Order: sequence, then structure tokens, then C-alpha cells
Amino acid sequence: MTFTPAKWPRKLRSQEWYGGTSRDTIYHRGWLKNQGYPNDLFDGRPVIGILNTWSDLTPCNGHLRELAEKVKAGIWEAGGFPVEVPVFSASENTFRPTAMMYRNLAALSIEEQMRAQPIDGAVLLVGCDKTTPSLIMAAASTDIPSIVVTGGPMLNGYFRGERVGSGTHLWKFSEAVKAGEMTQDEFLEAEQSMSRSSGTCNTMGTASTMASMAEALGMALSGNAAIPAVDSRRRVMAQLSGRRIVQMVKDDLKPSDIMTKEAFENAIRTNGAIGGSTNAVIHLLAMAGRVGVDLTLDDWDRCGRDVETIVNLMPSGDYLMEEFFYAGGLPVVLKRLGEAGKLHKDALTVSGSSIWDEVKDVLNHNEDVIRPIGQGLTPQGGIAVLRGNLAPKGAVLKPSAASKHLLKHRGRAVVFEDIDDYKAKIEDEALDIDETCIMVLKNCGPKGYPGMAEVGNMGLPPKVLKKGITDMIRISDARMSGTAYGTVILHTSPEAAAGGPLAVVQNGDMIDVDVEARRLHLDISDAELEARLAKWVPTHPAPDGGYEWLHQAHVEGADTGADLDFLKGCRGAAVGKDSH
Repeated sequence: MTFTPAKWPRKLRSQEWYGGTSRDTIYHRGWLKNQGYPNDLFDGRPVIGILNTWSDLTPCNGHLRELAEKVKAGIWEAGGFPVEVPVFSASENTFRPTAMMYRNLAALSIEEQMRAQPIDGAVLLVGCDKTTPSLIMAAASTDIPSIVVTGGPMLNGYFRGERVGSGTHLWKFSEAVKAGEMTQDEFLEAEQSMSRSSGTCNTMGTASTMASMAEALGMALSGNAAIPAVDSRRRVMAQLSGRRIVQMVKDDLKPSDIMTKEAFENAIRTNGAIGGSTNAVIHLLAMAGRVGVDLTLDDWDRCGRDVETIVNLMPSGDYLMEEFFYAGGLPVVLKRLGEAGKLHKDALTVSGSSIWDEVKDVLNHNEDVIRPIGQGLTPQGGIAVLRGNLAPKGAVLKPSAASKHLLKHRGRAVVFEDIDDYKAKIEDEALDIDETCIMVLKNCGPKGYPGMAEVGNMGLPPKVLKKGITDMIRISDARMSGTAYGTVILHTSPEAAAGGPLAVVQNGDMIDVDVEARRLHLDISDAELEARLAKWVPTHPAPDGGYEWLHQAHVEGADTGADLDFLKGCRGAAVGKDSH
């Protein structure tokens, strides 16, 4: 940890708008005064933008307006000037074809808002899956002092005495209906139990994973990730973060000071320990690309391979985020990693202290929820990166959510050319498939869907489910929800729509999967593979304009984070020319 705070007082960027007596500064300052702000608020104190992803159409973030008031209180207390700014909110629940298609658009728009407006620091008020990475990507590209405040998970769900994990039980109950083990009326009754309070998914889905990634990176105050949305301590965290961002601006403590290679390695190991979402792979790669850190899929395999999954949460385990918080939350996990020699202890955090100083004295209040090292759910909880002639640039699998007996398997390919082909065939009793087969889904990657939807955890055919089978190997260039489970191989790169080998897999081809050996192999000769690829022509639709065209023309592969090629890197926060 080598950080030297900047001298204070000094002139901040907001004074380019609000300081002085020129026509332009009077224009900017005078107009803002119509909100009733006294003149002395424009004296050079830090102006803090509260970047709020609240939206009625982003249910996970529906309570963020209330949290924003607590953030404001903290900023006022610390001598700052808070301004709340609504920003692009990419909702996982409502956006079609997928929120992932709009993560980069959100990051682009928010980056420009941060750069073009008179703010000296930012509170990133996030929650739903894509809101966290999009705002961190924007903050990295401007390098304005920023702190993450998440909305927190919803309360536990219960249905007939059983814990109900949001997302996880949606998939589980849906399969049970197809298997004839649950009625449709029971499924509808269970719906009322799934989302019973404000907040994000109560499982270790993508939202909770990304909240944990922000904390492990050092971009949020210690303990931020797990506090339930409706717990009073969530409001306290918001207020404390408001206080802290003012001092961060005074110190000039920026994302580039915090999000170092060591911080990303801490986050990767944390993801393995919590049984985090495979979506974290794409988001951390994209965030690293914005801050200029050389992070690759190989780093994911190198850092995460020997990390136990010690957090016993759905979809990998038994509990939900409430229990995780009561047990001590992410600080306990970080302490366990540090004690095991798997944490860069000197990594800097937004608190100004090292990550180890923040967690070294915390206590674990439930060792069944956060297990000791040596008693984890799985000895290798990190994301497995598979390679071979089917995935030259890599594919990923989450071992903690997979079936052990399928981690080494050879099976016959049953191919679906796209998601519509899958939907048309999967319930057909004549489909030539059994539990030994490998389901292959094409054209669902960043270019192909478009946007890389969460369809990789394809539901099994009913005739297999009725045998009592609950898992098969599934391979695609898609993503899957962090709440999902199964032996699901994702992010296969290059994707089918880009002419990757996945595009030419045929029904009846044999595929070898060996997770321990990190191997994913299509069992045809090199000559046959080359011949098939030479004949391949794209089948995914080509957009004729709009953002969809821009996205498809410029999105990179999943193996590097699926960012737009022209958005990678830090462009800073230089003040633009006068507007009049």
C-alpha cells in the first residue's frame, strides 16, 4: 500500500464551473441556486455526485432513493456538497434481449456524465447485476474519486417451510413442474414467496457477487456487500460512505490507486471462496480493461483454482444472504483468505487503510455458513477455465455448482442452432437425447444473441427430468444467472456468431470434457474442423442501425470482458470547454 494523500486545500475541478466571477461561472452557479442553495456552498468544497441507479423498472434498486438521502446526510456532515444524479439503470428483470447488451451503453453514458458535469467525487449507488460493473467501469474510465454503495440483498424467502432462494428456486421449481413433481398452481403460490422485500437476489447470484467483488477490490467500505436492504445498518453504511467520499476527494484517492492487479487477484480468490457468479469473470475483465490492468482468463484459473468455496450459500450451498450477513459477511471470508496466504494484505481500500487492517479482527458467528478452511463445499471453488479445439480462447465453468460425476465426461452432442431452435425442440418427445448427451447451444454470445443473454443453463428435456435426472453437461457461448446451478460450460470463445468452432458442431459429434485437465475437445480431426469452418456462414441477424448495430460492430469477446473496443482504457476527467 503506497498512497500519499494530496495537499488540501486545493482547487477542485468543480470550481471550473462554480468558482470566480466570469459570465460562465455566474451562469453555472446562478442557475443551480434556483434550488435554494446558499452562496457559501460554492466556496470550493467538494461537490459529490450521487450516481443513483434507482428506477421503478429496476426492482432490485427500488429503495435507492431512500439510501441516497442517507448518503447526502453523510456528505453534508463531512463538509461536502451533494448532488443526486439519475443515471442509466440496466435492469436484469426487465431489459430485453438482455441487460448485458446495455452494460456498456450504461458505462458509456455514465462516464460522459461524470466527465461533463461539475463533480469532484462520486458515490456509485448500485444493486442490480449490471449496475455495479457499469458504474465501476465508468468511474475507472474517468478516474474520479469514487466509492460503491450497494442496495443490499432482499430478505430470505420461504415456501412451505423451505428456504426459497431468488432465481435458484425459480429454476428448480420450473424443472420440477416439467418433471411432474410440482403443479403449476404450486409454482404460482411459490412466486409470492420469492421476493418479499426490497433488495437484490438473496442468493449468491450476480448482484451479491458483484457487491462482494466491489468490497474485495477495495471500492466499498468493509462490510458493505451483505447487509440486507431493509436492515437499518444498510442506511448507516450509506451515510458513512457519504462521509468518506468527501475525504477521498480531499486526498485525491482515485479508482486507479485502488483497483490494482493485486486488488483484482484478491477479488478472483474471493469469488472462489464465496462460490460467486461466472458473470464476475466478464465484469472484472471489463473493469480491469478500463483501469489499465492486464487481467486475463489465465489469471482467473491461476488465482482461483486452489481456493475452497467456504461460503455455504445457494446456489452452491444451503443458506441465503441474510445468514451470510449474520455470520459476519465478506470481512470473515477475506480474513480466512488472509490467514491462508491467499490475500494481498496491503491492497488499498476506499477507507484509506489496507484490506487486511479492515478485516483482521472480525469474528465468524456461524461456521456452517462460513466454513473453516479445510471444510469447504468444494476444494476448488474458483472458476475453471477450459480450453481446447472447441474453445481456443477459453470457456468457463463454476465447479461449486456442478455435478462431480460430470466433471469428466464424454458425450454425444445434441445441437441447438440458437435459443429459438432450443425452445422449439426441447419438449419434443422425439428429440434424440438422453442424460449421457451434451447439450450445445450456439449464437448466444456478445454478438450473436445479441448481448450474451443468461440462457446457458438450458432447462433439461422433460423426458430426462422424468427419470429423476437433474443435471447434464451444457455448452454454449452464453452466460447464466449467478443464481443458477449445474454442469454448465459458458462463454465459449470465440463465439459462434464470430465464426468460432462452436459454430460448426454437429449433432452426433462426440465431445470430451475434463475439468481437472481444463480440457474441452470436439472429437473430430483438425482437417475436418478446418473444412467445416471454411464453409461456415453467419446465421445470426445483422442489425441495420441504432445501438444494436454499434454493439454488434464493436463488442469484444467474452474472453476479454465483452466491452466495446473503443471504450477500453482510462480517458480521465479533463474539464471541457465552456458551454457558452
